[in-house]
Amino acid sequence: MSRELALDIINLKPTNRFGHTEYSMEYHKEYIEKLTGEFSESYGKDFYDRWGFDFLWVVNDGMFGDWFKRGRATNMGHAAYALDESDKKASQESPFKTVEEVWAFDPIKEYGLPDFNQQVKEYERFVKAQREKFPNQLSTGGYYKSIISGAIQAFGWDMLLMAASDYNKFEKVLDGFFRYTLHHMQAWAETSIEVIIQHDDFVWSSGPFINPKFYRNIIIPRYTELWKPLYKAGKKILFCSDGNFMEFAEDIIKAGADGLIFEPVNDFEFMVERFGNSICIVGSAVDCRDMTFGSWEKVKMDMDKTFKLAEKCKGLILAVGNHIPPNVSDEMCDLYINYLQKNWFRKSII
Repeated sequence: MSRELALDIINLKPTNRFGHTEYSMEYHKEYIEKLTGEFSESYGKDFYDRWGFDFLWVVNDGMFGDWFKRGRATNMGHAAYALDESDKKASQESPFKTVEEVWAFDPIKEYGLPDFNQQVKEYERFVKAQREKFPNQLSTGGYYKSIISGAIQAFGWDMLLMAASDYNKFEKVLDGFFRYTLHHMQAWAETSIEVIIQHDDFVWSSGPFINPKFYRNIIIPRYTELWKPLYKAGKKILFCSDGNFMEFAEDIIKAGADGLIFEPVNDFEFMVERFGNSICIVGSAVDCRDMTFGSWEKVKMDMDKTFKLAEKCKGLILAVGNHIPPNVSDEMCDLYINYLQKNWFRKSII
């Protein structure tokens, strides 16, 4: 495990092995206790070292990040993910009753923006705390509720889709979330963070939910604007979205992304063949559903496929697509990590 290795990979420098990260392993409390002897707030350091994590997916929406405390926002609920269902949340009725309310919405007026200099200080404090807590891993900075994700949080899907029926009015609404996000990107640019994750769930598992021209003319150009202050400050940008965005992967890279983080609904081979030589890829051909419901033989086959394709990548951080959920067995976790660590070395350095 090495934060320096992760930085080299993101910068497409030659390395003797591929990088590694995973998501949501904190839900595997008993498994972590078995490996490290305890599960506590500091479990991550020992566990991340044991599993060879080089990279930690981290975002921070800033001082005013809890929009429920600051104005109208929509709670769509949360299905049980933890085994004890402690994270289950019931949905609540949207505070937006008409599409006209959505079209008139401005997140800056609704939620307010934190003082810029104070936000920079808070972000820098956060960066230093992460480095102290996890010295062997590269912790990123970043923002979660970007343009479409911000609109989802505010309105919920039903009202968002109704608002999208008028592209001109919808663009004005999204521009508000763009401006809100830009304030935080500018603040991140003033910190010592090296890598930023721009998260935006802008598609569905089936692909775009709006005309692709709207993405290319309205949404993706705004990503470029979000990233200008970051690039000026020498930061690297990793774009992350749920759903299938293969159709827009090239557009996002042209917009300025240094890397892509994606789910298994995006074909790993497609991503590697087209972009493995020019950007950092975070992912693999392994699907969490196979780890949960399938056989070790299927998982191993997909890992072998990953290792073969990985040789074509200048920068690759291995990760199971869309988390390792808590109902993946301890046996499967052991088989996966042992096989991964035996095979994560490059056959040739490119």
